Amino acid sequence: MIFNLTLLLCDNMLVSSTTLAAEIFNFAQTAARANRENNKEINIRWLSPDGKAVKTSAGFELHPTHSLGNLFDSDLVHIPAMWRNPRPVVDKYHAYIPWLQEQHRKNSNFTAVGTGVCFLAEAGLLDDKPATTHWHYFDQLQRRYPRILLEREQFTTQAGNIYCAASVNAMAELIMHQVERIFGRIIARQAQRNFFHEIRNLTESANLEGERQGKHGDEAIAQAQIWTQDNLARPLNIPKLAEQFGMTTRTFNRRFKAATGQTPIDYLTHVRMTFACDLLKNTDLSILEVAGFSGFKDATWFSSRFKYWSGDTPKAYRQTVRAKLFD
Repeated sequence: MIFNLTLLLCDNMLVSSTTLAAEIFNFAQTAARANRENNKEINIRWLSPDGKAVKTSAGFELHPTHSLGNLFDSDLVHIPAMWRNPRPVVDKYHAYIPWLQEQHRKNSNFTAVGTGVCFLAEAGLLDDKPATTHWHYFDQLQRRYPRILLEREQFTTQAGNIYCAASVNAMAELIMHQVERIFGRIIARQAQRNFFHEIRNLTESANLEGERQGKHGDEAIAQAQIWTQDNLARPLNIPKLAEQFGMTTRTFNRRFKAATGQTPIDYLTHVRMTFACDLLKNTDLSILEVAGFSGFKDATWFSSRFKYWSGDTPKAYRQTVRAKLFD
């Protein structure tokens, strides 16, 4: 049985918002074949309106395999996020709109990432339906498409066969949902383990992001938490972070503590150390590499902080958890 996946391409797209989805599906198909779980075959089409290459936000080109001139149906249409203002791209690629409407009439499933939801909104497919997008474009999306039921505190939404994700991390959850729907839970769990660098502990619940933010009601602090988690390797400057979210440092610290029960610094330390634990447990990265991915530039300082936080050195922790894992 063939499952047809169509990946929309456009200029200024965030590459990872499409290639990660393709990689996960390819892995799932390979794992299913190896495990003889089912006979589903994934047919991936890379689509541009005219069949010409697109220039991504990273500066290189992606070449499609199909154009809108090819007649085909899709079981799942995946729409990437765009870098910065999506309006010029949506206008340039307006030829996608009637095609999306046609696919919707044929009961295709849709996943859209971040600003990619603008294509669905432009097609009228989100009228009177819940949706989300990158937090920076909440107001712009609401002004442009007032009929959307914008879920500002949700990072994934579902309206029938239409799924929206606020970020690439949240997108991975939606793709895992599709993998499980197509290949089953066992294959989905295998895919999660294989891609855990890109998907940080996703599959515990369908409302992952609410769990990540502690399910509090302070939207600005929730968005600050997301930014922190998505930028672990960057130096954290509390005054600049507060300014980014429209607060004084004092107000930011107070609201963060009230919402999460932790100071911003304590929260960052917890997130970094939890991520480091995952890397130590599930990869063969060196201690220096683990430190770097977790936001520490110096391995010695990282080891010292890790031991203070966990009670073990990174090396000892890795040996302990792996011994338990393979017992």
